[in-house]
Amino acid sequence: MKNLAILLVLIFVTAGGYGKNVVSGKVVTVVDGNTVLVTGSDNEQYQVVLYGIDSPEIGQVFGNQAKSFLAKMILDKNVSVQMQGKDRWGNYVGIILIDGTQDPRVDLLEAGLAWTTERNPIQEFEQLKEKAREQSRGLWKEPNPTPPWVFRRQQTLTQFKSS
Repeated sequence: MKNLAILLVLIFVTAGGYGKNVVSGKVVTVVDGNTVLVTGSDNEQYQVVLYGIDSPEIGQVFGNQAKSFLAKMILDKNVSVQMQGKDRWGNYVGIILIDGTQDPRVDLLEAGLAWTTERNPIQEFEQLKEKAREQSRGLWKEPNPTPPWVFRRQQTLTQFKSS
């Protein structure tokens, strides 16, 4: 009987955890080229960073273009988000699909408006990024574009520290 109770608890916890891994909702705001705000069907708000890519920051060359490109593609659309966890700032990191099939990460990479992530890049995405670079698309028109993680570090270093 004890084993049955443990099994039922495990099934309940696993099923509950799985249900939270996928959120359906509507994109209500595009924050930047790889971050959106989704209102879930549960009326919760989720700030989601696209998993596996990093677009230029606002204030960086091609930052506004990446945001506009993503907004045209995803704003006010119904999406499903497969949550991959959270980043160090508490944002959800997820894979977003528009109408269950269109992956905006692919479109951003093909347009030359995103890098693959700094650590552990997805190889298929790395190939898309390299193809965009070879064809001088988007940010790859620049001779030596600054990756957004370098830009963020530079911004952090220029901010005054208070004691």
